[in-house]
Amino acid sequence: MIRILITDKLAQEGIDLLKRMDGVEPVVKKGVSEDELAEIIGQYDGLIVRSETKVTARVLEKPGKLKGVARAGVGVDNIDVPAATRKGVLVMNTPGGNTLSAAEHTMALLLAMSRNVVPACNSLKAGTWDRKKYTGNQLNGKVLGLIGLGRIGMAVARMARGFNMKVLGYDPLAAPPDAEKIGVEVTTELERIFRESDVISVHVPKNEQTLNMIGAAQIEMMKPTVRLVNCARGGIINEAALADALAKGRIAGAALDVFPKEPPEEYWFKDLANCLVTPHLGASTEEAQIEVAVEAAQILADAIKGGPVRNALNAPSTPGAAPPQVMQYAELGRRIGLVASTITPGHIKSVGVEYRGSIAEMDVDMVTLNFSMGLLQKHFDLPLNMVNTPVLAKERGISIDVTKNTASKDVAGSFSAKVVTDKITRTITGTVFGGALLRIIEIDGFKIEVTPQGTALVIFNDDKPGVIGAVGTVCGKHGINICTMGVGQKAEAGQAVLAVSLDKAPNAEAVEELGKLDFVNELYVCKLD
Repeated sequence: MIRILITDKLAQEGIDLLKRMDGVEPVVKKGVSEDELAEIIGQYDGLIVRSETKVTARVLEKPGKLKGVARAGVGVDNIDVPAATRKGVLVMNTPGGNTLSAAEHTMALLLAMSRNVVPACNSLKAGTWDRKKYTGNQLNGKVLGLIGLGRIGMAVARMARGFNMKVLGYDPLAAPPDAEKIGVEVTTELERIFRESDVISVHVPKNEQTLNMIGAAQIEMMKPTVRLVNCARGGIINEAALADALAKGRIAGAALDVFPKEPPEEYWFKDLANCLVTPHLGASTEEAQIEVAVEAAQILADAIKGGPVRNALNAPSTPGAAPPQVMQYAELGRRIGLVASTITPGHIKSVGVEYRGSIAEMDVDMVTLNFSMGLLQKHFDLPLNMVNTPVLAKERGISIDVTKNTASKDVAGSFSAKVVTDKITRTITGTVFGGALLRIIEIDGFKIEVTPQGTALVIFNDDKPGVIGAVGTVCGKHGINICTMGVGQKAEAGQAVLAVSLDKAPNAEAVEELGKLDFVNELYVCKLD
């Protein structure tokens, strides 16, 4: 008998589905503590949670029979995915179930703002009939600027086209092939979104690149009649800058369903009539709750029974599944992908990898996949793995051209990646020395040698004396040790690349100080572990 534990409120339809399955017994225990869950978890084959239950490393310390955890929803912040992976426990989510609900909520907020629904309702309930004061605006013909063209962003685009809105779309990674087919004008210039839109809606994950993506400088570019909507993640729009702009009437309005901390510590919006807020209701529809419950139950039961594994967010390690050389190159590929994603600005147009020498004689699918995971990870707020990476890449129209050449060049074997964006082309080559030492040996034709580990600093600079000393001085001033260093020069062009691995990440002050050095042209901080 397969026993599946449910510890959060789950739509009855999901529980009923499990009850109808032969050999499956759902057990509902809501409100269990971490201590209790850690004690009993090993008695169950599967666990279904929403957002309340915390599946910590301590809970997973003795997994016993546990084979999988399903999150009825998208975010897995409440699940220690690395700990589950180490214990061989699958973690799955239900990313599609909330899509329409989140998109509809975006449109609901947009309509409510445009037609002053909330203040007009409150005014009439208070006994005042005032049609003139609450005159609104049509959506017809207005420009909707979408930042993020994933599942939800594309769903919003389709709905907005139904209102005859002009949709201008930007995606930090790459626009899906279907975007233009449904009437989205795709742009690679984020500033166009800020300058041309009547409404701006964000649909990107929160990460280092998108945190405070919209601040005071971006708001200054906008029309005074613009309205902002955030049903994605709190913190993408800087709250202090937004509050100031709303208070001063610099923009027409904003609607927020998400906040950096939930519930908010400060209700800064309570006296702002032009700020519409809801308590993270994007996925809160009966239909969405049923859909994610049923999907979570189905995918978990299928996985436990040995059937297809869908929506897996981790891939339990399988030592010995590939030759040691391939495993080493797979890790090298992942780290080169992380470096490439950091030092290659712009929207991806094409990606190619080349294997030379001894590694070209082997099955390298695992290496290519690991490179893809490193390259794309920062653009998604869920862990990428061998299961979901190909699917997510395909959705964005990204494919990787693979070439092999058994003739070696400079070293016995090498892996090279070429990433072309709308702004730049980057090439990075690496190798594995002695079967275990990972090295990057070339960046954009500059011959270097640096270990891709921890935090790496990549500086494109003018070729002049004193570069190494100046960088070392700044690092030393901030208590940062340089572990390995590689310098590549093109003397005829007067250009060079300095790549160093550091024992810790530089803080914002150190990065700013390094960036002000007179020889620095481009500066990138790559986090590789």
